[in-house]
Amino acid sequence: MLRRIVALSLLALLLFAAWLFWPWRPIPRGPGVLAPAEPIQTNIPRIALGTLHGFQIEGLAAYDITARVLRTKHYHSGPASKLVPFDVAVAWGPMSDQSVLDQLRITQGNRFFFYRWSNAPPLSAQQMISHAANMHVISANAHVASFVQWVRPGEVVKMRGYLVNVRGPNGFHWNSSLTRNDSGSGACELFYVDAAERISVEPMEAEPAFKALAHSPKTH
Repeated sequence: MLRRIVALSLLALLLFAAWLFWPWRPIPRGPGVLAPAEPIQTNIPRIALGTLHGFQIEGLAAYDITARVLRTKHYHSGPASKLVPFDVAVAWGPMSDQSVLDQLRITQGNRFFFYRWSNAPPLSAQQMISHAANMHVISANAHVASFVQWVRPGEVVKMRGYLVNVRGPNGFHWNSSLTRNDSGSGACELFYVDAAERISVEPMEAEPAFKALAHSPKTH
């Protein structure tokens, strides 16, 4: 009996340690805005960014974003899973505030990003739409690929590169959104990232949330 108790205790300690140090475990955050700045998009003449995994990549706009990571999703199948193995859902401004996120249930699936709430929404529908995004990340180099693979929810990250269109075999095409004000199919950013880093931040005091009725989840 004593051996069994000791074995169960050791197992419990191992499970706790695995949970504590699990690399994708969300980082706890207090209330406050973590990423106040809007993404910076600069329109450019279309440029060829080369071919990756058999897909031709065309740059549409330079893009620089500092945002809080909400979730990541690894896709193993699909015609472009080698080109875009990870989607990264991010938020900035009022949507990077933990007190807002505590009122939302955030999920990803089928290349979409969803949020849902109970009772009244924590922000207006337009605030939520324009301050969160699901980014399909194309890694331009090994550093970015590793960065995206190991990034954790709750981290604040800075990512730079291009919003792009992609063309592939058998007529395949995938186009990036070029606005932060859309939702639904086609609203995601197809983001060719050539530089990425983690940012150390302290929460800023948030402005009082403006509440308005909204009845459907955001999809990107």
